[in-house]
Amino acid sequence: MIFVTAGHVDHGKTSLLRALTGVETDRLPEEKRRGMTIDLGYAYLPLPGGETLGFIDVPGHEKFLTNMLAGVGGVQHALLVVACDDGIMPQTEEHLAILHLLRIPGLTVVLTKTDKVDVTRRAEVRAALEQTLRRYIWNDAAFFEVSATTGDNIAALKTHLQTLASQPATASETRRFRLAIDRAFHVHGAGLVVTGTAFGGRVNIGDTLWLTGAGRAVRVRHLHAQNQPVESAHVGQRIALNLVGDVHKDDIARGDWLLSEAPPSSVSRCLVELDLLDATASLQSSQFVHLHHAASHLTGRLSLLQHPDAVTKHVLCELVFDAPLHLADDDVLVVRDTSAQHTLAGARVLSLTPPRRGKRQPAFLQWLARRAETDDDRDVLGLWLQQGTVELDAFAWARQLTASALQTLLQASGALIKGGYAIDAALAEQQCDQLIAALTEFHARTPEHLGIGRARLRRMALPNTPEPLAFAHMDRLLTEKRLTNTSGWLHLPQHRLAFTEEEDRLWQRLLPLFHEPPCWVRDLAHASQTPEETVRALLHKAARLGYAVAIVRDRYYLASQIARIAQTVRDAAAENDGGDGGDGSMETAALRNRFGVGRKLAIQVLEFFDRSGFTRRMGNRHLLRDAELFAYQESGVRNQVSEKPDQFADVGKLV
Repeated sequence: MIFVTAGHVDHGKTSLLRALTGVETDRLPEEKRRGMTIDLGYAYLPLPGGETLGFIDVPGHEKFLTNMLAGVGGVQHALLVVACDDGIMPQTEEHLAILHLLRIPGLTVVLTKTDKVDVTRRAEVRAALEQTLRRYIWNDAAFFEVSATTGDNIAALKTHLQTLASQPATASETRRFRLAIDRAFHVHGAGLVVTGTAFGGRVNIGDTLWLTGAGRAVRVRHLHAQNQPVESAHVGQRIALNLVGDVHKDDIARGDWLLSEAPPSSVSRCLVELDLLDATASLQSSQFVHLHHAASHLTGRLSLLQHPDAVTKHVLCELVFDAPLHLADDDVLVVRDTSAQHTLAGARVLSLTPPRRGKRQPAFLQWLARRAETDDDRDVLGLWLQQGTVELDAFAWARQLTASALQTLLQASGALIKGGYAIDAALAEQQCDQLIAALTEFHARTPEHLGIGRARLRRMALPNTPEPLAFAHMDRLLTEKRLTNTSGWLHLPQHRLAFTEEEDRLWQRLLPLFHEPPCWVRDLAHASQTPEETVRALLHKAARLGYAVAIVRDRYYLASQIARIAQTVRDAAAENDGGDGGDGSMETAALRNRFGVGRKLAIQVLEFFDRSGFTRRMGNRHLLRDAELFAYQESGVRNQVSEKPDQFADVGKLV
């Protein structure tokens, strides 16, 4: 377990840790010269049972508040140190407020320098602190009165801390590993070492992690947790990692992260709930502020979605950063004013993906307010499903869920999962209805068309729905027979496309004119003494019905003819895949001879097969890709193309 100190300068934080652990946390020459903590210091206390308590000593001077903020992130318990001779001082109040805004769950109050005051003064300071704590979240904070000089009550405090460390950890280890780096240095004989506090998950020797500052992967060669060599370390511990990889100390800065995997991207803005220290604080939209997250410090601005009043201390807001941050849901940032002199609020992250428009609409603000009321994964997923499609990779990153935790959550949600996306079952039904409605309108507008391809139907009905989900809806409608697929065209079951009487008479006149090689529109028009545009429109419709196929613009084979040529390709592929090392591919010249046509026409046919997905060209050879694409069955009425929705839908068009 890790404890962090807090309190005003010269109230004895460093002396207290020296009395508890025997470790001097002031390590810098300037700290020793000035007798004042400037940067973070670290100490450890081994316990009889083998456990080790970790301590982070923070500066108490207001000029070094940025360093203090870098040390308190991810910590579960704080030691508020108050000197009995001084009592409550400005940094006592500000440090206490910061601990409150960061929602650090545990607090122990330590009254120091008891050897310098009488009992009455001790009682006065304690009473004042109890009164102050009523404004914050720690109603049951333990109090200890100690003297680091005489050792009075140090043993009792040590026992108390040991008892706290023996309690079950509240932080979950089911999250992904995430560590905020606060130091990087070289160790002779070992190489690069980074230290920090783990915010989630577990890490093992040999793991590959992603280093955000350098933007590259590194491997963990050795581990220390709580100042002890270990094989594995986890959330709630101070961890030192000996890293191996193409990275140097200069590539790392305080505030960088070590992550279990490469993040999708950093964010330049997010939606948060501000927890104001003072409900009457004067906040303005576009106000510039200082922001502290984990071990990092940057600037940004507020974009208020609500205006605070004299009562409300919680305000919905968008934060816009001057530099990108690696955030996760429910992370807390400390917000300070433009001059970095006063702490204004804590900002709890609600969404990493603010919408471009409509952030201030009442419906969205109501949804965001409901999101602010929970940090439960199941509830948060339910809220996002209400909004629409959920991209699972982005959701898992935001919630820092491991793959197994995400899978368990999805199974309990009852959502439809397809292609890395999730959608609520009720919304999926609505989207199916939208597909039906779009097709109904299409049929009414263009009765001369049999139907449309999948991609176009998605663009018409569900343009903002990811393709895997939209296609899954179509597959469902086909299975339920609410849609029909004819020659790759999707249409309503009751919708039929057929020649008119006049078109059928012309088609019967044209049929005897088809021969091999295929016919050009102009030749058919001349032979039948019919206007060329009329013949062209009829053949276009015949292609949609599956009667004919255009291998190039205005040049047609009958469906039965293209089927016979396709069978020739299948036969050639089978002969070249006889188990003697052949790959089933065919040379262009050999296919041309099998087709019994000229070189130019053979190339046109083979290019048509390549475009349709029936074959794939490899130099001067063609490899059979989809043996079923041109599978026909003879009937007394027409030759039916086998259903290959997104392939033949394009083949049947004039090209």
